[in-house]
Amino acid sequence: MREFHKPRHQDRPFRPQSYGTRPQQAARLRRESAPDGSDQWTAPWVQLKYFSYNPAIFPRMLGAVSPDARDGQLINVYDKNGELFGGGFWNEKSRTPLRVLAHGRDVLTEKALDDAIRKAVAWRRDVCRLDEVTNAYRVLHGDSDGIGGLIVDRYNDVLSLEVSTLGAWLRLDSWLPLLHELCGTSRHVVQVDESIARMEGIDTRQTPSSDPVRLVRIHENGVQFEVDFAQGHKTGFFCDQRDNRLKLSRLVQGKTMLDLCCYSGGFSILAKKLGGAAEVTAVDLDEKAISMAKRNANINGQQRIDFVHADAFVYARQMVRNGRLFDVVLLDPPKFVQGRDEAYEEGIKKYHDLNMLGMQCVRPGGLFVTCSCSGLVSPGEFEKTVIKAAQRLGRRLQIVEMSGPGWDHPFLSTYPEGRYLKVLWARVL
Repeated sequence: MREFHKPRHQDRPFRPQSYGTRPQQAARLRRESAPDGSDQWTAPWVQLKYFSYNPAIFPRMLGAVSPDARDGQLINVYDKNGELFGGGFWNEKSRTPLRVLAHGRDVLTEKALDDAIRKAVAWRRDVCRLDEVTNAYRVLHGDSDGIGGLIVDRYNDVLSLEVSTLGAWLRLDSWLPLLHELCGTSRHVVQVDESIARMEGIDTRQTPSSDPVRLVRIHENGVQFEVDFAQGHKTGFFCDQRDNRLKLSRLVQGKTMLDLCCYSGGFSILAKKLGGAAEVTAVDLDEKAISMAKRNANINGQQRIDFVHADAFVYARQMVRNGRLFDVVLLDPPKFVQGRDEAYEEGIKKYHDLNMLGMQCVRPGGLFVTCSCSGLVSPGEFEKTVIKAAQRLGRRLQIVEMSGPGWDHPFLSTYPEGRYLKVLWARVL
C-alpha cells in the first residue's frame, strides 16, 4: 500500500493472533463448573468473570460455557452476577472466543443483526447523505456498527468486504443480498486474511460468488479515481480521508505542496484540481501506487503533479540537504505501530523521525498536516510525538486541529483502539 507496504488499520478489521494450542484452550474454557442457577439461563450461554464493555473478550475473562455452544453461532453473555449482559459471536478457536455485538438484557437474535446492518447503511445514506458527494464510502464499520468482524466499503456498484470472524463469515450468504439491496450495488469482492482464516476456521473455498470485478471508476467531490481490485486487497483508495482531502484542498491555492506517502494520489489530485495548488510533489515507495496515482491524475485532465517513486525518509532528507522548502507538507504514512512493547516503541520512533524530516521541509509559517493510522497510538500520544519532534528542531507548532476520519468510520467509546486515524493540522513557526 503505502511505504513499507503496511495496511491501514481501518482497512484491516480486528486481527487476532495465535494463542497457545487450541485443544488446551478449549479444555480450560469448558472445565469450569456451571454456576448455580445457570439451568435457568437462555442457552447457549457463556459467563464473564469480569465486567467489560470491550467487544473483544479473551479466554482469561471467561468463566463457564454451556456445552451446546457452537463455533460461529450467537451466544448469550451473562455477567459474573448471573444477569444477562448481552450477546455475540462464539468461536473457541479464536484468540478472542467471544465477540460481543450488543449489551443489554434482551436476547440477541439474527433479526437484530439484520437490523444493525440496516441502521448502518441508513446512517451513511439517509443521515450523512454521502451519496451526494461520493459513491465510495464505508458502509459498515465492524464493531462500531454492531457486526464484529465485518467491514464493508462501497466502490460505485461494488461492495468490498473484509471478514475476520467466523460468525460474520457464516452469515454472508444472507447478508450480501441485504447489503446489495440497501446500497443499490450488484457485485462484490470478499477478503479474508489467510492467518485469520486458519485461526477462525473459515473455509475460503466457499466464498460467495459474484460477477468479475477489476477496475471500478469512483468519484469524490467532483474528482474521479480508479479502483483496481486486480491487485488483491490493495484497492487503491482510502475512503477515511475524504473530508481531510477536501479540507486541505481549500488551503493550498497558489502554494507549493509536498505529499509524502501519497499512495494513489488522493490528496495531491484534489489539491491540484480543486484547490489550485501552484506546484505539487507526491512521493511514494510503492511503484504500483505511483502508477495508480499517475493514472488518476490523467483521468482528471492530466493534472500536472510531480510523482516521485522514492522512500519518504530518503526523499525528505534530500530536500533538507538541498534546502528545499514547501508552503504545505502532508505526511500520511502507513501504520507504523504494529504491536505493543518493542514494536510500539519502534513505531513511535518512526513517527518521530518522519515528522522531524517533514517539518524541516515546511517554509516558516507554512502548513504542516501529519497523520497516524495506528490504532494503538492514542491522539494524545501522537500529538506528544509530533510536538517532541518540533522541539528537537527548536521550532514551535501553532496547532489548529486534530481531525479524524469521516462520519462513516465511527468508533466505540468502549473500544478506543478503533480511533485509528488521527490528523494533526498545524502551522510551523
